[in-house]
Amino acid sequence: MNEILTWLLDVVQSVDPILRTLLAGIAMLLETSVLVGLIVPGDTVVIVASTAVDGPAQFVALIAAVVIGSLAGETIGFALGRYFGPRIRASRLGQKIGVRQWQRAENYLDRRGGIAVFVSRFLPVLHSLIPLTVGMSTMTYRRFISWTIPACLLWSVAYVSVGSAAAGTYRQLADQLHYAGYIFVGIIAGFLLIAYVVKLVLKRSQERHMNHPDESDTNAADAD
Repeated sequence: MNEILTWLLDVVQSVDPILRTLLAGIAMLLETSVLVGLIVPGDTVVIVASTAVDGPAQFVALIAAVVIGSLAGETIGFALGRYFGPRIRASRLGQKIGVRQWQRAENYLDRRGGIAVFVSRFLPVLHSLIPLTVGMSTMTYRRFISWTIPACLLWSVAYVSVGSAAAGTYRQLADQLHYAGYIFVGIIAGFLLIAYVVKLVLKRSQERHMNHPDESDTNAADAD
């Protein structure tokens, strides 16, 4: 396994650092843009790119690129929501998302405001719908971006740190332990599991703010 993993990491590291960093930023721009985030795996691209980080300068540069790309995508989503929101929602792709998902995003934003913007960055589906939904609301761009920046920064530092730490640990142990590859996989898998649990906890804790009042009443009645 070590030979295969070493080859894969070397392939990623052979890509020009500037190009690698730009590709990660573009991937995040696409992921956080309106609805594109439903099909572009930005988190996978960032983890792969982070395995090739070599030194503090590349580490900081990659985080900066990911944050800037994320903010650019969120800004595009906001602008499209402000000027074309209803059309996008009524489009074929918008209808494929489903009325319920759009309504949940609206409910969540109405009830939680800036907190919804921050938390949605860590939730599937909503992280693509909220920027567009904010654009269709009365929330100002200044308030939107003030909640988005810390969320994007936290997300970026977490993913880049784990990818670079896993690769760095592997390279240090590869010549000493024949199972070093499993340690690398374990670090990545452990992080993804923690991320999944965090998303699940956040989703469940915020669920009542997304549902229609009637749904909440029905759920409460069912529980009784």
